[in-house]
Amino acid sequence: MTMTYAIGDIHGSLRMLRALIARCRQHAGGRPMTFVFLGDYIDRGPDSAGVVRAVMDLQSEMPDRVVALKGNHEAMALDVIDGTAPADFWLTQGGAETLRSYGADSAGKLPEDLVRWLRSLRLYYDDGRRFFVHAGIDPKQPLDAQSKHDLIWIREPFLSDGRDHGRLIVHGHTPLTDGAPDLRGNRLNLDTAAVFGGPLTAAIFTDTETKPSGFLQVE
Repeated sequence: MTMTYAIGDIHGSLRMLRALIARCRQHAGGRPMTFVFLGDYIDRGPDSAGVVRAVMDLQSEMPDRVVALKGNHEAMALDVIDGTAPADFWLTQGGAETLRSYGADSAGKLPEDLVRWLRSLRLYYDDGRRFFVHAGIDPKQPLDAQSKHDLIWIREPFLSDGRDHGRLIVHGHTPLTDGAPDLRGNRLNLDTAAVFGGPLTAAIFTDTETKPSGFLQVE
């Protein structure tokens, strides 16, 4: 049996990420395992650089077993780097902390390996049972016709839509204030607001059941 661990928004919280990865390894107990990261590695928290390096190292250690998705914060950083958006909004949304963690005074001074990695991030991952994505989907569109903007930015009407999407939509992006993941009939929100004082959460999935078999959290 393969274990899949989906991890919500990290936002520079390196200590919690390291602890949660260790918990996942312990839980797997030597069984094959896959990590799916739902995006928002950078911004707001104290160590964006450390978080990105930890995920990159995990990708090197476990080729084909680590799926790293793009969040809206990675997209914002790339827009600033590419000159298609002004820096001011990104900086107020946590970009200033990211620059500080890299010792850079502007987005153009960020390391080239980071920029390449940001560009490499996927928008979604479909394992046949679950559709993993940063923000959610447009419920009026089929899964294979989603826009990039909705995949990384949407909240409504997705969050309040109860229809069956053909997959369990596993997402983050919208912080939960009570520290608990939000499992509905058609979706699962794993953003338990780690950078705002909540825990960092991993959902545990198997290849025999669609819904999570449980959750792991670190504070």
